[in-house]
Amino acid sequence: MLYRLFPWTPGAAAEEPGGPLFNPRRQQGSGRHDQPGLYGALYVTRRDVSAIAEWLAAFRGQVLTEQDLRRTDGRTLALVGFDDGRLTDLPDLDEPAELARRRLRPSGVATGRRPVTQRLAASIYDEGAAGFAWWSTLEASWSNVTLFAERALPLLTVTQSPSRIEIDDQLVRSAAGSVGVMLEQGRGRARRPRPA
Repeated sequence: MLYRLFPWTPGAAAEEPGGPLFNPRRQQGSGRHDQPGLYGALYVTRRDVSAIAEWLAAFRGQVLTEQDLRRTDGRTLALVGFDDGRLTDLPDLDEPAELARRRLRPSGVATGRRPVTQRLAASIYDEGAAGFAWWSTLEASWSNVTLFAERALPLLTVTQSPSRIEIDDQLVRSAAGSVGVMLEQGRGRARRPRPA
């Protein structure tokens, strides 16, 4: 199972803007594995809490409000689940043998230096893979997956319909606790959630 947090428009077709498989390739370029000239990068996770935490990390040290979960264009953030059974042979950069085969050090995978991580992704794309797995830099036990959208999208099936996330959701509380984000509670009070 793979999970994705995305800006949802209820009723949108899967690959249309606002749909769970829409990939905004023209807006990419600064992400960890972005190479919009070669492919669209679709970032997903193997843990639902990780999908939310990756987005929440931008709010570290701040108070998150319900309004932060809504976009000015009317879309809301939603979590969706995909069956990944047809995605075979994804290189897993959390496997020591895979790192050794590629002559990679863990620091070369987890670095925040985008030229390094984008080059790595492009080299895996050139091998013909549909994507690859790597560990989250937020929590090493969480497995993230970068998919090359044009190759991977035809192999994904939505198995867990999009579900709008709310500030009081247990998953949001767990994700917020793991990245140091406080959540606004009724009447502007903030609560510091416990880490996941």
